[in-house]
Amino acid sequence: MEKSGDTSSEQKSRTPANAKQVLERFFPFLTWFHHFSLERFRIDFISGLTVALVLIPQSMAYAQLAGLPAYYGLYAAFLPPMIASLFGSSYQLATGPVAVVSLMTATALEPLATSGSEAYIAYAIFLALIVGLFQFLLGVFRLGVLVNFLSHPVINGFTNAAAIIIATSQLSKLFGVYVDKAAHHYETIINVIKAALYYSHWPTMVLSGIAFAIMIFLKRLNPKIPNVLVAVVVTTIISWGIGFEHNHKCPVAHIQSSEIQTTITEFNKTLARIDSLGQERVDLGKQLEESKKLHGSHSAEILTLQHQTALLNLEMTELKEKVLHRRAQLRAYLLEAIPNSDGTITFYKPGETPQEQKTDGRRWRLKVGYFALKTDDLTFMGGGAVVGTIPQGLPRLKFPLFDFSLMLNLFSMAVIISLLGFMEAISIAKAMAAKTGQRLDPNQELIGQGLANIIGSFGQTYPVSGSFSRSAVNLQAGAVTGLSNLVSSCVVIVTLLFFTPLLYHLPQGVLAAIIMMAVIGLINVRGFIHSYQAQKYDGAISVISFVTTLAMAPHLDKGIILGVLLSLILFLLRNMKPDIAMLAKYTDGSYRNAARFNLRICKHIAVVRFNGSLFFANASYLEDMILERISDMPHLKHILLVGNGINELDASGEESLSKLVDQLREANYDISISGLNDAVLDALRRTHLYEKIGEGNFYRNVAMSVSAIYEKTHQDSDELRCPLVDVSFKGLKVSAKAKKTDFTSQMGPEQQDNHDENN
Repeated sequence: MEKSGDTSSEQKSRTPANAKQVLERFFPFLTWFHHFSLERFRIDFISGLTVALVLIPQSMAYAQLAGLPAYYGLYAAFLPPMIASLFGSSYQLATGPVAVVSLMTATALEPLATSGSEAYIAYAIFLALIVGLFQFLLGVFRLGVLVNFLSHPVINGFTNAAAIIIATSQLSKLFGVYVDKAAHHYETIINVIKAALYYSHWPTMVLSGIAFAIMIFLKRLNPKIPNVLVAVVVTTIISWGIGFEHNHKCPVAHIQSSEIQTTITEFNKTLARIDSLGQERVDLGKQLEESKKLHGSHSAEILTLQHQTALLNLEMTELKEKVLHRRAQLRAYLLEAIPNSDGTITFYKPGETPQEQKTDGRRWRLKVGYFALKTDDLTFMGGGAVVGTIPQGLPRLKFPLFDFSLMLNLFSMAVIISLLGFMEAISIAKAMAAKTGQRLDPNQELIGQGLANIIGSFGQTYPVSGSFSRSAVNLQAGAVTGLSNLVSSCVVIVTLLFFTPLLYHLPQGVLAAIIMMAVIGLINVRGFIHSYQAQKYDGAISVISFVTTLAMAPHLDKGIILGVLLSLILFLLRNMKPDIAMLAKYTDGSYRNAARFNLRICKHIAVVRFNGSLFFANASYLEDMILERISDMPHLKHILLVGNGINELDASGEESLSKLVDQLREANYDISISGLNDAVLDALRRTHLYEKIGEGNFYRNVAMSVSAIYEKTHQDSDELRCPLVDVSFKGLKVSAKAKKTDFTSQMGPEQQDNHDENN
């Protein structure tokens, strides 16, 4: 009875603890309150506020890198950091918009829609949902190990290339020029340089330079100072004070140039024709589907419709080339302006201005986007580009677009973004955990990142991940729990509700400078050297990933996929032909690779070490290599297979080993095996190969094996000094008077006992 009472009381005391553990497993944020105090809250509050000062300008910059309006960065800085912190395992990891994921988002969406368009924004939000679902499922099924397919050399090569691509993609904003994106990133950069040599907006370059100077100076002065925020505040005030943005709207009739007016008309007509052809192509697609149902896939009607579609596509391609040419022409016009008494402005080409009238001294450019120009309301830029109007208030919560065919189109890129984003996040979290001593759960972190993207997509966000720079700020500020990230989200909420008008005059060139400063830390040349020093082929893979990513940009997925494929191929090649070495005794008493240390090998015992698991890819290789080695040993009597490196044995490996045993015994060779682990021995027992080889032929280590088989193999031997007992280097002569070594005299008491037991 007494025992029964004790047991029940123990169960009662354990039940609340177990319930608490279950709750904390599903709601990790409950662990924040284990040692909660006002002092800890104060530290987290200050940390969160500090991170928010970096998060707000960075998020706006990264949104533009993703091809979205700047305020979508603020949306992505609102819900995701909060959700990731509540359901992740790291206390200091700061989630939100990051450079590489933003660039990958643009890569995924640019072939599908025009940057900044409504369709593009909807696709970006849908991409966040797909990425989140994939990450969440990986975490739930505890498949975080899949991230290991992205090897360090591949990531290093890709990240370095991505840093260069990100930095160079901002050059047009630094120079204040506008160019269309070419098929390859390097072609776009060449076009930017040509445009900058033709004309650069000096105030934009000066303000960007001021932003660079402030960030670099303050970072060196004191890393804790929010240098990004200071740069934003200073340059925004300057922009507002000098009237940096100087736009004017007027009808096309105010342009005193028939050439420009004609170019605008042709530009609009070409775009209208492309839209018309696009609708025709949609209608043809519907007719094709109906014809397939009625007449089959190979009917004359189908061939006719396919021919018409091909002609439409050809015409659309030609028209798009014309649009590119016309848009470049319109952007290249630098106009002079003469103010009129009624407040309007008349624009002239340089050299065509009436001599008796004075210009305003500015160089004006026509603002040309990817849509038709409104001829009654053209926008002329006499200054630099700013962020402009940001919708005030929180994003409206709504279901993201869901399109199954679009999901299939985006799935491969979503997988890459998911794995890449998670690898970045978990790497940062591990680095911080090493300093704080916190225990991390990678699968829980996947769940947190997945939920951040899923729930974020309902709040109109694009894919997010853990940020290195903001996490470092969070750690430096002393954040104790994830409460600091909730504070950051609250600051973003307050900004969206009350302070968005203050961001209107923030120069676009300054956002470009913020991005360029952020990605400098991604460049890691030492990573290439380190990979090469570890293994030459790893260094080669890192360089190939780097070059391919640069060359194929903006198709970044091709660089990383090639790197992963090369890593897998090399992994298979290494495991198809693992290292096989003949062993002999070394000066420290261990058994080493005879070829590597220039040691003699025993004439009668071949000690063969197999450094790899024995499975289908290399099963025949072991058999071939052993038979090849023993063919050169006429006095061989016994083969000792050292299996310490065999961690796994599959059916093919077991079959090959069984066949090898048969071949050796038919040729009158004995065989023994040493060093196998329990899992491999269990596999041998299940297949009865253990009994076939014989229990007495399995040993724990090489020394015990040699002890057991030495005397039998060396009866009537003329080998004066056995390399398995005495160290014997090649090139050293052995005295003919030397006696045969008594193996037992070289062994310790335990080895001698084993030797006696086995003989």
